[in-house]
Amino acid sequence: MTHTFDSTVLREYDIRGIIGETLGPDDARAIGRSFGTLLTRAGGKTVAVGYDGRVSSPMLEHALIEGLTASGCDVVRIGLSATPMLYYAEASSEEVDGGIQITGSHNPPNYNGFKMVFQGRPFFGADIQKLGEIAAAGDWADGAGEVSTRDIMGEYVERMLEGLSGIDNSALSGLKVGWDAGNGSAGPALEALAAKLPGEHHLLFTDVDGHFPNHHPDPTVEANLADLRALVAEKNLDFGVAFDGDGDRIGAIDGTGRVIWGDQLLMIYAEDVLSSEGGKHQGATIIADVKASRALFDSVAQNGGKPLMWKTGHSLIKSKMKETGSPLAGEMSGHVFFADTYYGFDDALYAGVRLLAASARLGKSVTELRSAMPDMLNTPEMRFQVDEVRKFPAIAEISERLTTSPGPEVEEVNATDGVRVNTKDGWWLLRASNTQDVLVARAESDTEEGLTRLLAQIDEQLELSGLERGESVGH
Repeated sequence: MTHTFDSTVLREYDIRGIIGETLGPDDARAIGRSFGTLLTRAGGKTVAVGYDGRVSSPMLEHALIEGLTASGCDVVRIGLSATPMLYYAEASSEEVDGGIQITGSHNPPNYNGFKMVFQGRPFFGADIQKLGEIAAAGDWADGAGEVSTRDIMGEYVERMLEGLSGIDNSALSGLKVGWDAGNGSAGPALEALAAKLPGEHHLLFTDVDGHFPNHHPDPTVEANLADLRALVAEKNLDFGVAFDGDGDRIGAIDGTGRVIWGDQLLMIYAEDVLSSEGGKHQGATIIADVKASRALFDSVAQNGGKPLMWKTGHSLIKSKMKETGSPLAGEMSGHVFFADTYYGFDDALYAGVRLLAASARLGKSVTELRSAMPDMLNTPEMRFQVDEVRKFPAIAEISERLTTSPGPEVEEVNATDGVRVNTKDGWWLLRASNTQDVLVARAESDTEEGLTRLLAQIDEQLELSGLERGESVGH
């Protein structure tokens, strides 16, 4: 027996496809066999499995478990769950050696996929390609694993509440917060959590529905925050929190309805982490991806931390955190990782709790914290189609040009992930997406004129490589 995956399915950070077209039960079974084979050969035995609220998820779960048990692995089913609940099941139990969450994240309803963790580390890149190689060769281990079920909701919620430990309840009891689960798989956990949180909490769309009838569950798209904004205004709430489809990415708005973007949230969390708990994290490394605002890196330094700019991608960030011992990291996309009193994985529910904690500990409302941030003019993430075989070479050409003959306006070129260029006007970024055939551009300045000049530099570099920015495309 062998299995060949569709060429679009095995991606950099996860496995993803369209149900009935590029992804089905045979693929799930082969993923289980291959992952189980790798795990048993590495000395592991037990895999936790969870799934999101998509219509296709139970079918894929059934087939995945067949594959895992056929490779000799035991399976712990945690059932319908947010992705961080699966990460928690793996991180909190010494008996569990790996985990697989079936989730399409924030993609359209007809998509689904798999996110994985392997013996406590992210499983991505070459690991995922290895699954394809094992399946194509039929190089599978044989066995007969057992299946058990574990209800982790109660202990997971209790673990979330530890994010408020040490804070006087009087600082929390007056808070009024809105939450939007977007009909994603974090809904039931949010209901259980909100029932135990101090303060007043108003919840939207906690019913799990894989058709996402109210709005698409991607909190980084401002249009998807309209319902939350209306709730915060109507009930006069302090702030609002939104989740993506599987609960590992957070979005937020303040009490006036202003969006608090991923890097701005990280500014709040970083100030809290660096200044609290007797200064134990003073001087710690705080990591953000290359798309983050200069204001974030400046703020981390001002608060006594070491800002580190790193590559975009949740698996890459998690790996860098372990390497540097960083207590906190985040991405523009809303992945936030706490390792100071947590496990270092991206958990939007926990990040929501930590926003309550930060506001209480810093003694300022979330609106005040947002208002204190410098006004930077920046573009949204501009994504434009570039042929798959051209995207990385084009970035390499641009990097080479700017490094060898930068021109008078260029102050610094950072090639950590793509090209990030500092000038007197601010900065601009060009990078190739690891998951799509697109280039991503972003620019930030203090003035409209500066922003215009930065965009002109992006366009000039693209033109020199025979490309143009063109129409922006979606995720």
